[in-house]
Amino acid sequence: MEEQGETRKIQFTGKSSYIVSLPKQWIKELGLKQGDQIRMIRKGSSTLELYPPKFESRVQKKEDATIEIAEEEQPDSIVRKLISLYFLGFKIINLKSKNGRLNPIQRNTAKEAVKRMLMGSEIISDSSNGMTIQVMVNLLELSVDGAFKRMIHLAKSMSNDALLAVKENNLDLAQEVINTDDEVDRFGFYIIRQLKIAIQNEHILKEMGFRNARNCLGYRLVVKNIERTGDHAAFIAKDLLEFKKSIKKEILEKLQEMNDFSLNVLDESCLALFKEDYYQAEKIIKKIEQISKFEKKIKDASKSIKGDEEMYRVRRLAENIRRISEYASDIAEIVLNMNIEKTLKKTD
Repeated sequence: MEEQGETRKIQFTGKSSYIVSLPKQWIKELGLKQGDQIRMIRKGSSTLELYPPKFESRVQKKEDATIEIAEEEQPDSIVRKLISLYFLGFKIINLKSKNGRLNPIQRNTAKEAVKRMLMGSEIISDSSNGMTIQVMVNLLELSVDGAFKRMIHLAKSMSNDALLAVKENNLDLAQEVINTDDEVDRFGFYIIRQLKIAIQNEHILKEMGFRNARNCLGYRLVVKNIERTGDHAAFIAKDLLEFKKSIKKEILEKLQEMNDFSLNVLDESCLALFKEDYYQAEKIIKKIEQISKFEKKIKDASKSIKGDEEMYRVRRLAENIRRISEYASDIAEIVLNMNIEKTLKKTD
């Protein structure tokens, strides 16, 4: 829905009240009539919001939620519930045992999930009977764009470090890449939470800089592609931990060239997203077709490989890098979809 604006004078009536008239067209469109009540909410020092009663429930903030954990409930089930409630925007999440006590594994699982996955969350109460988690981060502390840029930076660093680890046969660096994947996911979860909150409140939507809720969906899809970029960097690191040896220098050089290209087009796709540049996104999609040239170079360099194991590893590494370029293409496609209206010819 497009934002509508009107300028009206504040008038003084009686001895203690001020009034502002509302446009007749707005009243008709909202299905209101004389005598209906409007709820007024003051937010901070600069914002007033008006809500007709029948719409008010749509914008109420979710404050707290409580989930009961059964004695036999598995750790992954607890993590899924925590993430879901975090996405839904609850500020307080209570975990309670159905049987009076959480077992040590359940408690440790919840603590690790809060620490590794739920950005801006802290455990404010913890006992054998249950746990209370508070989400303290707000929109002003970390914008969606700020979190997104940090997420991109981490995913790119992971990809570069993963190849460096293979080059140096550095198992410690490979493990660090895998650990960083959790940090990428944390930023992703945070962004998704903020987008869900924005979709439910037009004022917050505009504060975040989105023109409409559809753009929030576009960002949600982009976040998924960045998460996957981090995943494939982690796959490269896991390859080294599995085989514990590097591969031929000349092949690594070709893989590095392919990786540099993939990260470059990923950067360009995200820049087109921030600039809302339809035509730049089109150019990027065309440019990404050049990935086949890098694949051919790797294939040619691999002809000297004699062992099946190293050939398998090279193919797997190249596939992980190629997928990054595909995610860049997906992001560019999303930019096209979000900004197609800018290319339409205006008619009187």
